Amino acid sequence: MKYIGAHFSVSNGFTECVEKADSFGANSFALFTKPAMQWRGKIITEDISNSFCNICKKKFFPSESILAHASYLINMGNPNKWKRQNAKEAFIEEMKRCRQLGISMLNFHPGSHLDGDINICIRDIGECIQEAIEEVPEVMPVIETMAGQGSNIGSRLEEIRDIISNTGYEDRVGVCIDTCHSFAAGYDFTTEEKYEDFMKKFDEIIGLKKLKGMHLNDSKFAVGMKKDRHEQIGKGFIGVNAFKCIIKDKRTDDIPLILETPDWEKWKDEIALLKSFI
Repeated sequence: MKYIGAHFSVSNGFTECVEKADSFGANSFALFTKPAMQWRGKIITEDISNSFCNICKKKFFPSESILAHASYLINMGNPNKWKRQNAKEAFIEEMKRCRQLGISMLNFHPGSHLDGDINICIRDIGECIQEAIEEVPEVMPVIETMAGQGSNIGSRLEEIRDIISNTGYEDRVGVCIDTCHSFAAGYDFTTEEKYEDFMKKFDEIIGLKKLKGMHLNDSKFAVGMKKDRHEQIGKGFIGVNAFKCIIKDKRTDDIPLILETPDWEKWKDEIALLKSFI
């Protein structure tokens, strides 16, 4: 199964998000369980949870087709221990919100060392993830690949590997490849040969069994520029051929393949385009 969708808004409620995904021809979707730039969200009542689970079942969105996204504010690599503690607590709260909604995966940006020691940052992120897994074992943390802007961690596959190894739960942590981010970080997969090289490298460093989702975004900037600027599929420097490779690849079966391209009004056409590559 190819699970192809987009990141839909929940501003009008969780059930509206599912309805929108279905109306766009998606069989997968991503969502924030709370506002992306706020620390706290509205309480998820039992009625809200039941309504969301019921409509997901009705519209045929199994848990493995849904990828929740954590707040952008969370930085579990912050060298300030009090701010790191706050970030960890916020992350655990988001894991609990996923559990309430029956969502099994929470995607997140790993964090930033803020000009501190990179190795300590990697260790701290891993230890925070460890505590989150122990408190909410039903939900898998999924680390997103990053573009390498500023002091952000996670642009190199080796950094993500090391974060995972510091969790103590290597089999319970996943990875989400963001195509724009990884391209910006210097990984070129614009041809079939380069795509195979990238996937081989991912397997050697992290392991393909940890690939639990992908964000499908073209890039406004060339490879290695470390600029996180998403573009519509086929309109940027990555080009449509890379996305054909991804969709045709059996290694991307049964995981959420999520559009985050800038113009949501084009998502319906982009979902149809991606489906045409199957």
